[in-house]
Amino acid sequence: MKKLLPPLLLFSVFEAVALVLWLTTGNLFYLFNFSYIGLSLALAVFLFARGSRWARHVSQLLVGAYMLVYLGILRGENMQLEGFWYYLFRGVFEAAVIHYAVAKLAGPLLFGRGWCGYACWTAMVLDFLPFRTSPGRRPRLSWIRVVLFAASLALVGGLFAFGAATDRTMLILFAAGNALYYAAGIALALILRDNRAFCKYLCPVAVFLKPASYFSLMRARVDETKCVGCGRCERACPMDVALRDPSRRRVNGTECILCGECVRACPTKAVRL
Repeated sequence: MKKLLPPLLLFSVFEAVALVLWLTTGNLFYLFNFSYIGLSLALAVFLFARGSRWARHVSQLLVGAYMLVYLGILRGENMQLEGFWYYLFRGVFEAAVIHYAVAKLAGPLLFGRGWCGYACWTAMVLDFLPFRTSPGRRPRLSWIRVVLFAASLALVGGLFAFGAATDRTMLILFAAGNALYYAAGIALALILRDNRAFCKYLCPVAVFLKPASYFSLMRARVDETKCVGCGRCERACPMDVALRDPSRRRVNGTECILCGECVRACPTKAVRL
């Protein structure tokens, strides 16, 4: 029963969001959408508790493929950052605006950057590459994320200014943007030998995620009474988090994707999420 409680609680949170959106908007799609995502994430948490190394991949494929193929390609909704600006500027509370409000702005207060670890369709592909742990000293390139964030806002703002902001334009941007993200992510992973290099240095969505993640209720913690100081947890962390520092100001603390690699690596079971 203890293993069932976390996934049930997680599913309950998403189901509550699904019900609220359905009842307030009258759109049955939101009931399906958030119920499906919540069930997929709950399944991953359940599998993780049972020791499955494929737990995150299952969730990434279920949620990532759904958002990329079904919502993006088939329904024609731009779920990238540009889609958020597009619908926001139109004053429409739907699609990417609701997604970002739930998953990228409010969600991190509870789950930190869990979305990056379990649902991102870009990382869905990158995490299948062989470079699972950080190779060493982290380059100071994270400022690129801020530049791309600003460029995304400027791009959509420019489209509105010139009257070119249409659903068709956003669909083209969605396709082109994903192709560029995958190409850049794979290239950077191969160059730096780091699957998560894209997340660390290029992903503009991190600009949204990091501030709220600082206050996240769920975070990796180390029980100092059990810790033997071997450092295996930090060497296993793909995001270079200084896990043994208990403070919220720990190095790369807002980068944690709740992947659980630190939990698996700890020989004394001192790390928990």
